Amino acid sequence: MAEEDDQRFREIQREYLDFLDDDEDQGVYQQKVRDMISDNESRLLVNINDLRRKNPKRALELVNNSFEEQVAFHRALKEFVALADPVYSKQHEEFFVALEGSFGDKHLTPRSVTSKYLGNMVCVEGIVTKCSLVRPKIVRSVHYCPATKKTMERKYTDMTSLDPYPSTAAYPTKDDDGNLLETEYGLSSYKDHQTFTLQEMPEKSPAGQLPRSVDIVADNDLVDRCKPGDRVQVVGMYRCLPGKKNGYTTATFRTILIANNIAHLSKEAAPHFTAKDVAKIRKFSKQKKMDVFETLSRSLAPSIHGHEYIKKAILCMLLGGNEKVLDNGTRLRGDINILLIGDPSVAKSQMLRYVLHTAPRAIATTGRGSSGVGLTAAVTTDQDSGERRLEAGAMVLGDRGIVCIDEFDKMSDIDRTAIHEVMEQGRVTIAKAGIHAKLNARCSVLAAANPVYGRYDQYKTPMENIGLQDSLLSRFDLLFIVLDKMDPELDREIADHVLRMHRYRNPGEQDGEALPLTLNLDLLATKDPNLEEDKENEETPIYEKFDNLLHGGSYRKKDEIVSMAFMKKYIHVAKVMKPALTREAADFISEEYSKLRNQDNIQQNNLARTQPITARSLETMIRLSTAHAKARMSKTVDLQDAEAAIQLIEFAYFKKVLQKPKKRRHGGSDGESSDNEEGGDDEPQKKKRLSRRERRPRVEGEEGYDPYDFDSEGAEEVDEPNPSLEVRRQRRRSSQDAAMETESTETTAAKDTGITPDRLKKFKTSLLNLFKSRHAQSLELDLVREQLKKEHQDEDVFSEDEMFAAIEKMMDDNQVMLSDQVVFLI
Repeated sequence: MAEEDDQRFREIQREYLDFLDDDEDQGVYQQKVRDMISDNESRLLVNINDLRRKNPKRALELVNNSFEEQVAFHRALKEFVALADPVYSKQHEEFFVALEGSFGDKHLTPRSVTSKYLGNMVCVEGIVTKCSLVRPKIVRSVHYCPATKKTMERKYTDMTSLDPYPSTAAYPTKDDDGNLLETEYGLSSYKDHQTFTLQEMPEKSPAGQLPRSVDIVADNDLVDRCKPGDRVQVVGMYRCLPGKKNGYTTATFRTILIANNIAHLSKEAAPHFTAKDVAKIRKFSKQKKMDVFETLSRSLAPSIHGHEYIKKAILCMLLGGNEKVLDNGTRLRGDINILLIGDPSVAKSQMLRYVLHTAPRAIATTGRGSSGVGLTAAVTTDQDSGERRLEAGAMVLGDRGIVCIDEFDKMSDIDRTAIHEVMEQGRVTIAKAGIHAKLNARCSVLAAANPVYGRYDQYKTPMENIGLQDSLLSRFDLLFIVLDKMDPELDREIADHVLRMHRYRNPGEQDGEALPLTLNLDLLATKDPNLEEDKENEETPIYEKFDNLLHGGSYRKKDEIVSMAFMKKYIHVAKVMKPALTREAADFISEEYSKLRNQDNIQQNNLARTQPITARSLETMIRLSTAHAKARMSKTVDLQDAEAAIQLIEFAYFKKVLQKPKKRRHGGSDGESSDNEEGGDDEPQKKKRLSRRERRPRVEGEEGYDPYDFDSEGAEEVDEPNPSLEVRRQRRRSSQDAAMETESTETTAAKDTGITPDRLKKFKTSLLNLFKSRHAQSLELDLVREQLKKEHQDEDVFSEDEMFAAIEKMMDDNQVMLSDQVVFLI
């Protein structure tokens, strides 16, 4: 019986050898074996469709009775390699066959893998959730006996190997005579071993049910083929492992998938290029009739209306700046971080979704669903060994990519603090549980958040609306405040644009055609050969074909939209450029940085600062200028690149468009300042504001400024109280306590009595001398009374009514302020 089995096994091995020896056919696998030898590999990739075409019986048996057939296939491959290169076959103890192609009903998900597939070769798709460490697994141990001077060896197999009978797991320490043995570790053989968990894809799991998972065992060259977060397709043998409890085998078995081949389903980091694509990219970058940067930015997210400056910033983020590591080890990051803050329904999250589909590597998280360790790195306990190990967070997984954080304001302050080091240094430092490690996290951060009050309050400063720490805001290169403005013309344009997007269909999509219910699950194969062939032969168009719904009925040259496929290829090539900063651009950036710092200190009325201007802002200018030069595929950063970067920074930092003051003053742009936020004022109120600006006191920094000078120009022109000031006094009384209300009532009564201009001038002089003599900015009201009584003892003494009337007059002129019986100098 055993001889019959051996004869049948040798016959199966011969059939597989005939399949590999296809010299009479096209010689495909002979060439693949030669390539495997030249690459110094031990795993041959075989398409099961080819085997099904040549030997249908073996293909069917390979899927249904995978263990015995795999052993025969591996031995046939080793025999074939020995015929091709005897020396190479001796260097490797084993050779393996990896399968791809169509598996029919064996193409499964972790949910559909059931007991009827035990012992079969199956293909499972999913997302990798956990990966263990790569550990050596002993295959053959060599032992030496000092007493007998003999050497012995033992081989080890378990249920994860292809051998039909697993060996004992006992490690020999004595020989048959009881002599002690010494292990020769250098002569022993090991193989790499790793386990990871494959979880069902969320879009393929039934509604209302949690996704299921299956454990995968990978050995030898299949280890470290994937990492957590990857979408992979695993071909392997489904097997059960007996479970033991208290030394007895239980009826409940643990099932695993022994990996045979691992293929990635996620989009490739490097797109496929042809010679025509390279020529098109070079020609597109050299066009002089249009601005390449403007065209690319306009083509970003064409389904979103407006937000021109935000699209330019996202294009700069996709291109990135130049990263530099100085001789002293200092790293100057080239990643650009962007924060979008604004009202609901202004397409912030849609911008993030577009970046996720465009960037080669992008990780998506949300504020409430992410913790500090979830974004950086967490220390966990390994289930197999019980040791502490590190698990990478979203930012470590997004190394050299983009991390999109939605609902950034919903995160706690402790979790937001954890990403400070990542955003500037580009690494995560862990020192806990006996582990000290530094992990690379060189990623750009694109965050979206709502203001503190849910909607942007135009009567508060931008810093009060944002509500984030300056230490965090300074790490964002650009911060955009996006407002939902009630403009009938703009609302009409947005409505037309959204309706066009709902009516638009992709080319080739039929009217009324039903969408596929299960994406690529219908394709019961590892890859679509027709799709691969189309990709190689298809040319990438530069522009989208004209469509009234996509282009809005405008067929102007400047309204052309670059196709998504060409955009990805262009960005991939442009990122490789390393433009150098010219002297002209460097001088311009230095001068503009100095101006920005002065604007930050002066605090002009027509500027609304959104974030602090620090030395990091200077690096931001350099990064944006470099990204603009990359978009042109230029080898140098010229003056036009620096000017474009400054225009972007002026808009983001101060909410104004550079060199467009008229448009900014009269509204219609996101860059308008806080002066025209209170729209709808009538003409008399504008004149009153104008007259108030004309007679304002000099501010610090102006020539002739004196903090104790009350005789400002036009201070004594008006005798009647200003109604707007009376309204402000009413508001002030409502916000103060009862004592202040009584005091305000007395002040109003005293003001009705009035004070002559001469007496007012004497009062100002006395108060001026008192402030100067004490070098103070505030004085108690009782101290002012005593000083007035000393200086004016006879008939010139000031009454309570005159004193309050004089103080009220000075409050109208913004010279002093009275609060809680204390006079403050303004």
